[in-house]
Amino acid sequence: MKLRILSVGSKMPKWIDSGFDEYHKRIQPMLTAEIIDLAAAKRAKNPSDANLAQYREQEGKAILATHQSNSREKLWVLDVKGKMLSTEQLADKLSEAMQIGDDVALVIGGADGVSPEVLAAADFKWSLSPLTLPHPLVRVVLMEQLYRAMSINNNHPYHRGN
Repeated sequence: MKLRILSVGSKMPKWIDSGFDEYHKRIQPMLTAEIIDLAAAKRAKNPSDANLAQYREQEGKAILATHQSNSREKLWVLDVKGKMLSTEQLADKLSEAMQIGDDVALVIGGADGVSPEVLAAADFKWSLSPLTLPHPLVRVVLMEQLYRAMSINNNHPYHRGN
């Protein structure tokens, strides 16, 4: 199974890159994972609702163009309204995808969310938390949870949940 994280935005603070890189390095023996940074739409200082919709649409086109929809790559989108999973449930979901032979493209949308087109194309909508998290921090939390889920699937002692 190959996992690609399609993330809108770039130029992360060093501490974000450091945290992400640590878990990315740890997960590699268990799962091939890569991050693909997609350019965020250029934003106005005081955007209107119409501007925000344009930003989501522009970023959504980049997400859908990068997603390999003609392959076995499933599109999982992080969305606050998505399904919440425990780490064990995430481990099961990843295990199921691996057994079927699916690859996964996991989307971290832009600062203003994802477009309706991306949500409509999603095979799975996942909420990390009902909290509003800064997009850079989501990268670290996401990679840590993927690592934790894969450690469960590989009987690694990292996860100490009940």
